Amino acid sequence: MTRTWRRAARTLATAIALQGVVAGLYRPVMAQTAEEIVSKVLAARGGLEKIKAVQSQRITGTIYFSPELYGPFMAEFKRPGKMHNEVTIHDKTVVRAINGKGAGWVVNPFAGKDAPEAMSEDEVRDAKNESDFDGPLVDSKAKGMTIEYGGTEKVEDKDAYVLKVTHKDGSISNYAFDAKTFLLARWSGADSVNGEPVTRETLFHDYRDVSGLKFAFELVSSSPGAEITQRIVVEKIEVDPHIDEAHFEKPPAPAATPSAGQAEHR
Repeated sequence: MTRTWRRAARTLATAIALQGVVAGLYRPVMAQTAEEIVSKVLAARGGLEKIKAVQSQRITGTIYFSPELYGPFMAEFKRPGKMHNEVTIHDKTVVRAINGKGAGWVVNPFAGKDAPEAMSEDEVRDAKNESDFDGPLVDSKAKGMTIEYGGTEKVEDKDAYVLKVTHKDGSISNYAFDAKTFLLARWSGADSVNGEPVTRETLFHDYRDVSGLKFAFELVSSSPGAEITQRIVVEKIEVDPHIDEAHFEKPPAPAATPSAGQAEHR
């Protein structure tokens, strides 16, 4: 469940970071440079100044792992590099938090770990990447990323421009933007499962305006050839909400449950 929720959180972070507004009238698909596409996507999102002005975000909704396995989720983000997210399934809540200072914690009752445990260095690194709600197109060079134009593809029968992003750690992701709107249509990349790379992709639907920025309110993730599809339905997105700083620190330990003897004594 921790790995599954981590992927879900990654999906949420991508959704926050790479969404734009309608870019105007239809224009035929033609050769583009990476710089041109990045410029159009950032402008479509509302402009670099507005993007960087956002200090915090909160997303709430429902995440579906299967028709029988689903529950509410909440993800909070705050500069610089702070994140708190949680998902509740069958009355059990998985919590992940990082404080923006190099430390993070996980509570995973599905693994029999009800008390918070410190994240490993790799987990902190992954969570730090998730916390970047600006996304790789903003200040990419400063983040050690390279962006290349990957041509055009069809995404759900629509033309899309593809950007290939090589991250600082060498991993590669592909972002496909609708050729008409410059909204993010699909993300694809590889995740490691038991040491083996597994390709995953996320489709973005139902764009809505929130505080002058466009966000997808439905995200569908899957692995080619796999039967499991993960669906996120967003119910509310808040831009610059007040978030208690304690949310980004070590989660509190669960309250002790009185023993049978103690309960009888009472």
